[in-house]
Amino acid sequence: MMTRVDPALADEAVRAKRPHAVVIGAGLGGLAAAMRLGAKGYSVTVIDKLDVPGGRGSAIWQDRHRFDLGPTIVTVPQVFRDLWSACGRDFDKDVSLVPMDPFYEIVFPDGERFRARQDTEKMRAEVARLSPGDLAGYDQFLKDSEKRYWFGFEGLGRRPMNEWKELAKVLHIFGMLRADRSVYAHAASRVKDERLRMALSFHPLFIGGDPFNVTSMYILVSHLEKEFGVHYAMGGVAAIAKAMAGVIEDQGGVLRMQTEVDEILVTKHRATGVKLASGEVLKADVVVSNADSGFTYSHLLRNTRRWRWTDESLAKKRWSMGLFVWYFGTKGTRGMWKDVGHHTVLNGPRYKGLVKDIFFKPEHLADDMSLYIHRPSVTDPTAAPEGDDTFYALSPVPNLHADHPVDWTANAERYRKMVLNFMEEKLMPGLGQHVSTSLVFTPNSFQARYLSPFGAGFSLEPRIFQSANFRPHNISEEVEGLYLVGAGTHPGAGLPSVVTSAEVMAKLVPDADRVAAG
Repeated sequence: MMTRVDPALADEAVRAKRPHAVVIGAGLGGLAAAMRLGAKGYSVTVIDKLDVPGGRGSAIWQDRHRFDLGPTIVTVPQVFRDLWSACGRDFDKDVSLVPMDPFYEIVFPDGERFRARQDTEKMRAEVARLSPGDLAGYDQFLKDSEKRYWFGFEGLGRRPMNEWKELAKVLHIFGMLRADRSVYAHAASRVKDERLRMALSFHPLFIGGDPFNVTSMYILVSHLEKEFGVHYAMGGVAAIAKAMAGVIEDQGGVLRMQTEVDEILVTKHRATGVKLASGEVLKADVVVSNADSGFTYSHLLRNTRRWRWTDESLAKKRWSMGLFVWYFGTKGTRGMWKDVGHHTVLNGPRYKGLVKDIFFKPEHLADDMSLYIHRPSVTDPTAAPEGDDTFYALSPVPNLHADHPVDWTANAERYRKMVLNFMEEKLMPGLGQHVSTSLVFTPNSFQARYLSPFGAGFSLEPRIFQSANFRPHNISEEVEGLYLVGAGTHPGAGLPSVVTSAEVMAKLVPDADRVAAG
């Protein structure tokens, strides 16, 4: 565990010479924001209720197994390299990335498999093996994906979108690229095989979106994977978080863990600091919230009059689905299930029907499921004791935004057994007899641990009218001196976007010398 500095021991004489920034939340977005603020000359204090940095990217150790709690892959390493470079550091000296090949394997209900890889010809061979007639359509899909990557990620995603004029400049491009069409509809327009349609359209689920309703701009992920590859950070994403915390401390920043912010203080419509749950007040020239945007506005600004992000407006938004995650270790299985690699997507019998149940029937828990299965120990032996394995199985489920949401206190163990039975039947026979340790997260866990509204796994769903300018801005519309980073603001969820949100924030926050001079 990292050494934390008691605020009473901080060098106040040195800190007083620089403008002070408080960052609420030590998730990847908050850590990235703190690094960029430190590079801009601020004295930075990061506050988080957990005992370790990383937020959803942190890890829990249980019975010598390391459970990587949230994100498991790095898809655009360059955003981290740019972040480190802005701080005068070398990312690759602090973090070791391993390229995945294949990226992941999709297992269909008929037993057929699809291996996603970076090499274009190997991917074309996979497509041709499943459906030769769809090869030309797949080639076109890749071209479509590249266009949307340059416009959506490198264009919109890496610049502020808090002013309407910025959106107005590009509205015609949204029309040209058919942003009104869903990810699935776009895939279906290019390929006919339903298995390929699933393989080309499921990616929005990794950022909390319904593939049948989220804008087709998100097909950019296919190009992003092909261009940059898919990587695993040795030690898990938690190792990246630890390295980020190290940079912050080297800059003179302070991380106060196991400390909770109760309220953002506002004077004359300007954020002036935060009040902690203990009653302590920290003054600040700049406040950055990495808490979920919904929680930031509904709770941290509960005593401040708001005009746009009111409790009523937030309740009417569409929130991403919930997540059921079973973390478990197995004994003596390192050489077993050889066809189960680092990343596996195990499909249930329904695709569209199951997604509809998850996003539109929040009071109903379906009897079938699809799973993302993470087995880091095949790449990183430190994740499990020698000869053993560490896994997690993630199932998208309804969030808690309902009059009568799923009762996870009553259903968690029953659902875990359903997950086990599904995995034993379709992928890993005999799994149950090897399980040695177990931990379950439900939407209730996300609500309690991460203060996630309605237990949503990825904040606001990335629909077209909940993206870019329509999403909570990186510079608050409600209060001056308040900035937002993380999944709930622009550009959205997913590691690249969360880290990029801090890059966008840094373009909006004045340099420290300007604040000091003012």
